[in-house]
Amino acid sequence: MNISSKLKNFIQNSRHIISISYKPNRAEFNRSAKIIILGILIVGSLGFFIALIISLAVTGGLSLI
Repeated sequence: MNISSKLKNFIQNSRHIISISYKPNRAEFNRSAKIIILGILIVGSLGFFIALIISLAVTGGLSLI
C-alpha cells in the first residue's frame, strides 16, 4: 500500500464514523459527565493516598503535604 491509498482509506473510514455518530441528548451527556468526573475523583484520590503512604514509609513523616 502506498501513501495515497492509505490516505484514501483513512478518509473513507473517517466519513463512515462521522455518518454513524450522533449528538447525545442532555440526559446521556449528563450521565457521561458524572461517570467521567467520578472516575477522575477516584483515580486522583487513589493516587494521592498511594503517594501519602509511600511518603510515610520512606521519610517517616508527612513531607508530601
